[in-house]
Amino acid sequence: MTDDLYRDLILDHFRHPRNQGALEKPDVKVQGVNPLCGDNLELTFIVREGKIEDIKMTGNGCSISQSSASMMTEALKGKDLSTSQSLAQAFKKMMLQNGSADDLPEDLEDLAALEGVQKYPVRVKCALLAWNTLLQGLNDYQGKKA
Repeated sequence: MTDDLYRDLILDHFRHPRNQGALEKPDVKVQGVNPLCGDNLELTFIVREGKIEDIKMTGNGCSISQSSASMMTEALKGKDLSTSQSLAQAFKKMMLQNGSADDLPEDLEDLAALEGVQKYPVRVKCALLAWNTLLQGLNDYQGKKA
């Protein structure tokens, strides 16, 4: 994709976030905040038979943080918890270790739009907010089940 298509995809997710809202009786409710810029996010999700059956997001922030969260919620619906954790780690590796979107699974191709954020270290935390929040929620959930 060209930079213009990536920019359009990010803006589309920002203007029309997927899975916006909060679930009434979630198994997991977790909040994440980026104190440097004020981005905030709340994730709620329902786990059934070891899979994320449904996931919703609410929050405020820049186009990068909100579009990353929107893309993430789309990618994780129906995924098992182990796969969800692996996807989060793969996304973090791409963002923090100058990895490539080519290392992401095919079903996460929209996330390639965020690969260019690597060029702006201050914005990397914006892209990672949702994923770090997810990992915290998964840890909390697994801790409750242990």
